[in-house]
Amino acid sequence: MINNILRRPPWRTTALSIAVGLALSACAVGPDFHAPEAPKVADASHPYTPAPLPAMAASNPSPAYVPQRLVDGQDISATWWEAFQSPALNALVQSALANSPTVTAAQAALRQAEENYRADYGSKEFPSVSAQLQGAREKYAIAQPPIPAGATGNLFTAGLDLSYTLDIVGGNRRELEGVRAAIDYQRFQVEATWLSLTSSVVATAIQEASLRAQLKVTHDVIDNETKSLGVISRQVQLGALARGALLQQQTLIAQDQAQIPPLEKALAQTRHQLAVLAGRLPGDAGLPTFDIDSLALPRELPVSLPSALVRQRPDVRASEAQLHEASAQIGVATAALYPQITLSANVDRESLKIGRLFDTGTTGWSLVGGLVQPLFNGGALQAKKRAAVAAYDAAQAQYRSTVLNAFLNVANTLRAIDTDADAVTASADAERLAKEALDLVDRQYQLGAVSYLASLDAQRTYLSTRVALVQARAARFTDTAALFQALGGGWWNSPAALASAASAPAATH
Repeated sequence: MINNILRRPPWRTTALSIAVGLALSACAVGPDFHAPEAPKVADASHPYTPAPLPAMAASNPSPAYVPQRLVDGQDISATWWEAFQSPALNALVQSALANSPTVTAAQAALRQAEENYRADYGSKEFPSVSAQLQGAREKYAIAQPPIPAGATGNLFTAGLDLSYTLDIVGGNRRELEGVRAAIDYQRFQVEATWLSLTSSVVATAIQEASLRAQLKVTHDVIDNETKSLGVISRQVQLGALARGALLQQQTLIAQDQAQIPPLEKALAQTRHQLAVLAGRLPGDAGLPTFDIDSLALPRELPVSLPSALVRQRPDVRASEAQLHEASAQIGVATAALYPQITLSANVDRESLKIGRLFDTGTTGWSLVGGLVQPLFNGGALQAKKRAAVAAYDAAQAQYRSTVLNAFLNVANTLRAIDTDADAVTASADAERLAKEALDLVDRQYQLGAVSYLASLDAQRTYLSTRVALVQARAARFTDTAALFQALGGGWWNSPAALASAASAPAATH
């Protein structure tokens, strides 16, 4: 058999090598990647919490209660913030998406990954071809007919080199598969940046509205306390009250006024943060203001199925892309254990005169086929394969952790929304009762039926209940926005995502 091969003409041996290489290149070593399955839940009626949410299912007679209903499987709009029905908020979010440097940086990283793939694809899927042209002047120490010894002359060379390594076991394809997975990772990083930015803008706008409402409540209470101070001052002048009552009322006003600077500082810092999120300098004018009464609480809230959640969350999809890349690297490390066949060809023209470089008889050529098989490297290649397998195991564990945290995020947000409804109702009832108690104590105090200390306590209670109601309302808005974020924010329905999905090539594994 060997003698038969040796007797074959060189071109037939080369052709056989190429045919064998092309046949082997139909397969690729290493595992074929498959997306992990979504976790299975114990009860589909409440897939994220151990038990149904009681407040979401119950009716509430309080006038302060705004009902919200969970809708299983409802799709999420890419512009989910529009559910709060605030034109100012809509405009600010769109401005942030257009001007934020974080989005620009994420998009640039995606373009970089795409160009790196094109570079790798060109170098691995196509032959390398290069041309060269060289001129030299030499002095010949030994005669080289027709050039005598000691003569000087010119030598011009033009050449064309071609080289191609056959991907006989699919190592190059596995490497390109990994680079494609890196592109997917960067794509989902863009979506994660998009979601984080929009959620931050909405949450910060709600925080501003809350602080602004708390300031208004504090100023209103101080105004009422100041009016009471005038009455108390006259009573002290008439001798109906001791001077201690006047000092106590002044102390109460001073204590309430002391709450204003921290609120004003927090409000200013919140607006600075809003400006930066929108891609502006903190001192830029024209930033809209937000009032909690101008925001509408969405009545219907989507709840995605677990199988949909793992496809919607950008962090889960990014972790899946990293798992895919780690899987491809096992194939790359495995391919390094197999032989590599490289084909190269060269065409050269040489002439003593540049004008005769392309004349007949100046051409030389070569055709080379080479095979390299690793035999001994101290176990380095096997160790690299084991390291690739360990990296895949780590990526798989990280993916599972990301999925668990995604479910945790949704569960916590749903529970928060459920308790927020009760908190608003309780705070509204407390505020109403505190107001009734304050009015009653004021009348009794004017009639001399209660002491001034009872009036002070009623005023303090009323202020705290009004602030608590504002904070409870803001928490309900904030947690509603957090639910949209926890479910992925509807990025898959954005025009850019739809266009990308329509133009993306079919994945190969």
